[in-house]
Amino acid sequence: MGTIERGAIAVDIAAREAQVIGDGPRIEPLGVKAMSRDQIDLCIGIRASVGVDTDPNLIPEYMRTMIRHPGIFRCQMELGTVLFQGSIPARERELAVLRVGWLTRAPYEWGQHVTIARRYGVTTEEIERVTQGSAAPGWSEHDRAILRGVEELLGDQAISQATWDVLAASWNEEQLIEFPMMVGQYVATAYVQNSLRVRLTEVNPGLSLR
Repeated sequence: MGTIERGAIAVDIAAREAQVIGDGPRIEPLGVKAMSRDQIDLCIGIRASVGVDTDPNLIPEYMRTMIRHPGIFRCQMELGTVLFQGSIPARERELAVLRVGWLTRAPYEWGQHVTIARRYGVTTEEIERVTQGSAAPGWSEHDRAILRGVEELLGDQAISQATWDVLAASWNEEQLIEFPMMVGQYVATAYVQNSLRVRLTEVNPGLSLR
């Protein structure tokens, strides 16, 4: 059994971002002009499916990097779209993703999902509280179980019976199946973004964003 982090973890933001962003990407993103029509259409189609601007010039660097491996990119984005439009309510999904982003100390994922979480009603206070984990006071029983579920999956690779019972009191079977898959998807995304050293942007300053 691994260590289950239910509370705050100390994150030296400057040191972590220097580590996983460093001197720039390990694999440079394709320029839009270097992309094929099929690659552009794939990126635009995925962005359209989640309601994001479809201007080819706004395709983010992360997508233009991942498109270098079209098979993985397509599967990753298709699963991400299913989960983004899934049966777990958007606010609850974003609480889970934020906890994943914080525990994996993933600057790009954290910053991106702070912005998304706000769109679905997660407050600045709650975003800060996510960094304190399921042990922080102020969560509802259900929200606490969502965060605890993430912590258990990352720390023990399984959801405890006590946490499962709380989630099962509110979620149906489809949502219960979706939850660990969703956590795994965003853990994998954090691994890729951290390892490829995906650049931050003006609208995504990383782990400092609230």
